[in-house]
Amino acid sequence: MLPAAAGLPPLPPLTPLRLLTAWRFEPAVVAACLALGGSYAAGLRRWHRSGARWPRGRVTAFALGVLLLALVGLSFLGVYDDTLFWVRALQNLVLLMVAPLFLAVGAPLTLAAAAVPDRWRPRMRRWFHGRTAQVLTFPFTVTILLVVPLLVLYLGPLYEQTLRSGVVSGLVSAVIGTCGFVYFWTRFRIDPTPRAGSYLVTLWITGVEMVGDAVLGVVLWLGPIVAEAWYAARGWGPGLRTDQLIGAGILWIGGDVVGLPFVGVVLHRFTREEEHKAREIDARLDREEAEAARDAAAMSAEKPAGRSAAGSEPGPPPQRSRLWWEDDPQLAERFRRRP
Repeated sequence: MLPAAAGLPPLPPLTPLRLLTAWRFEPAVVAACLALGGSYAAGLRRWHRSGARWPRGRVTAFALGVLLLALVGLSFLGVYDDTLFWVRALQNLVLLMVAPLFLAVGAPLTLAAAAVPDRWRPRMRRWFHGRTAQVLTFPFTVTILLVVPLLVLYLGPLYEQTLRSGVVSGLVSAVIGTCGFVYFWTRFRIDPTPRAGSYLVTLWITGVEMVGDAVLGVVLWLGPIVAEAWYAARGWGPGLRTDQLIGAGILWIGGDVVGLPFVGVVLHRFTREEEHKAREIDARLDREEAEAARDAAAMSAEKPAGRSAAGSEPGPPPQRSRLWWEDDPQLAERFRRRP
């Protein structure tokens, strides 16, 4: 709640120095970060006790995600989120697009699944592959989860409620962060997912998300002032229109900029998946070639000795050599040839 509106001393102007020195203690934020970090560390210890290795990059990514969540709630982003429109816009952008990205790269669900007791695993497996999970992770569904929350927040009465109530603000932040995590979890597929989608579909969804950012940015850029009466009590800093223009630019342009690492991860995952498929195809072709050579050698050894070439029975007609792509089911279908 804005201190002046709550009868408290107003916050001082946000200067470059206060960007670094403005901090607060928020028990809910601290508890959430400790719960996430502690659960991940516990799962990591169990994983290491089993003798398996865990990539250090995943640990680093998850730690960065938790750190970003802490900064959102405890740094100047948490201190001034009810005072400046652009600060809350940056806060929501980090909650939706940045922190969940790093958390998903950390693959926390794999560690959580390894910690599930054996007696619960059949039930969890049935739910994980059930219809509800399939619907929740459908590409259209996760697109809605990424695009709609900010549209609902800024284009309706909910935004001003987040300014007036800390409970509403906390719940909305939790929903935004959860939606972001579900999106990146299902699109990266570093953790197991109920639905094995295509990375090309993910790139299409990224285009839809960019359109959603543009729509929200244009509406905030050209539309009326959001929560005008609330922000008018500030008395310092940029004007209300300028403040909202900065926030609109953060949500629009900033959303596209922070999406670049996401595209990079998707392309990296797509490349690795294609390389893995190519290795599988090569290995299968090598096995088939070796089996054909053994069969040919066995047939040659079974021919009667001493039979002249003129009196020998005619063998099967020679087979046309096959091109490598004719043994790939996907490429063979594309070129209308069957393996």
